[in-house]
Amino acid sequence: MKGTLALLLLAALLAGCSPKYDWRDYRSPDAPYAVLFPGKPATQTRAIKLDQLAVSMTMAATEIDGVVFAIGSAQLADAAQAADALAAMQSAMVSNIGGTVSSRRTLAGGAVEVEASGGNMRLSGRFLAQGRQIYQIVVVGPPQKIDAETLETFFSSFKPQ
Repeated sequence: MKGTLALLLLAALLAGCSPKYDWRDYRSPDAPYAVLFPGKPATQTRAIKLDQLAVSMTMAATEIDGVVFAIGSAQLADAAQAADALAAMQSAMVSNIGGTVSSRRTLAGGAVEVEASGGNMRLSGRFLAQGRQIYQIVVVGPPQKIDAETLETFFSSFKPQ
């Protein structure tokens, strides 16, 4: 009986220590990038409009505890369209949460980092172009469920190739 109780206590203790995030390496079959996702991502490709620009965008995303981690990628016909396409991506993401931008800054390498909030949602995103390829790396969810360490792990792991 004591052995069974000890095993049950050990199992409960180990279950309580299971990580919330199961970070895994993901290499997109559709676009040249690699990233660490905190769970197994699902993917979907569909035609969208970025203002007047029609593109085929592939999203890879996973949801953990009400927080969505996503990478959107598309290839443009012309690299000169990148600035307008990225601005439209940012605007659409902020609009999706009914939010307003609280900060926007350009990072080394040209990526634009955006923080926005609306209702009970927070958006943290990075938007960048590499040649004709455009990317949005976003985390969206309730503000109290998004921490700086998790954002840093996700964002810093993104590597366009």
